[in-house]
Amino acid sequence: MSVPLTKGGNVALGRQAPGLSAVTLGLGWQANTGYDLDAGALLCDGSGKVPSDEHFVFFNNLSSPDGSVRHCGGGGPIGPDDQQIHVDLDRVPADVSKIVFLVSLYEGAARGQSFGQVHRAHIRVLDRHGGAELTRYDLAAGGLSNETALVFGELYRHGAEWKFRAVGQGHASGLAGIAADYGVDVLREPEAGPEPVSPPPAGTGPHLPPPAAAAPPVAAPVPVAPTPTLVSTPAPTYPGSPQPPESSPVTCFFDPDHGPGATMVTWSPQWGVPRPVQVCGGCAQRVQTTAPPFYTPPQPGYPQPMQQGYPQPGPVQQGYPQPGPVQQGYPQPGPVQQGYPQQGHPAPHGDQQHQGGRRFGTGALIGAGAAGLVGGALLNEALSDDEPDVVVNNYYEEE
Repeated sequence: MSVPLTKGGNVALGRQAPGLSAVTLGLGWQANTGYDLDAGALLCDGSGKVPSDEHFVFFNNLSSPDGSVRHCGGGGPIGPDDQQIHVDLDRVPADVSKIVFLVSLYEGAARGQSFGQVHRAHIRVLDRHGGAELTRYDLAAGGLSNETALVFGELYRHGAEWKFRAVGQGHASGLAGIAADYGVDVLREPEAGPEPVSPPPAGTGPHLPPPAAAAPPVAAPVPVAPTPTLVSTPAPTYPGSPQPPESSPVTCFFDPDHGPGATMVTWSPQWGVPRPVQVCGGCAQRVQTTAPPFYTPPQPGYPQPMQQGYPQPGPVQQGYPQPGPVQQGYPQPGPVQQGYPQQGHPAPHGDQQHQGGRRFGTGALIGAGAAGLVGGALLNEALSDDEPDVVVNNYYEEE
């Protein structure tokens, strides 16, 4: 049998249903069109405050952290109730001393709504397993005026049992106000900050351009040592100039047979200082395109400049030995000179008669050899120091 309650009355639920472990709180009302009411539950500790904001169960938080209190949502009426909240009494944490049930008007103050226009509001406690109604509290009609949030009732611990009390306490500050009274911060309005400073009206001060954006810092360049440049000093050059027509003709410096020396060029001899000379056109091109000092043209009838370590090309001069180092073991090139034995060839036996040459007899050769022997003996006598020979004996001791 359900126990009806008036404002401030209470009932022990265990006496109504021994072994009770889970209940359902049903909340209902009648309101005009355009009214939006929401039910909620606050799990409070011994100080009467919620341990955290998560212990406020409502349409934006449908379950407590431990899951002992769950909101069924506001999808529509459930029997005679508009919304229901389930409570598992055995699962409620030990530090929760009471559970407060409330209903609020959504944007009631902004819409000009209050509980004065809400009729037949009630809260009832049901046994979840059997479905029986254990107690009920109907809010008195005409007892409310400008309230926008209202505490309907509360479950609280009394020793080892749970009891229910009818409250009926209204709040004019809406859901945020009633939640703040129980220590909930999530619904508090943000504190007003300092008012933004409005810019001065135009014409009241000098017009200053907006500050330019700061350029990003530029890293200082790393100094790089310059690469040295090697410059070789060229030999002095003289621009080629044709021979003036009124002056006396000058032949080519390198070969008079080449014709007049109409061009002035710089000639670098092998063993001298570069100097300007007048040459023909062909020699001028050779001097200017050939590395010095090897641009002297071959002169027929004259010995050629000798290159170091190599026999020189060119025509063989008749009657003269040729320049260049003698190659060991090889006959030397060139024409055979008349009247002389050639290097690398055996001398002919006996007296050879050659046209245009000389003739040497056997007596001349014997006389030359004897003179050489006498001269060598005299030289040896002059260089002798008449000292006895010294013989050095090396002594080695056997080990």
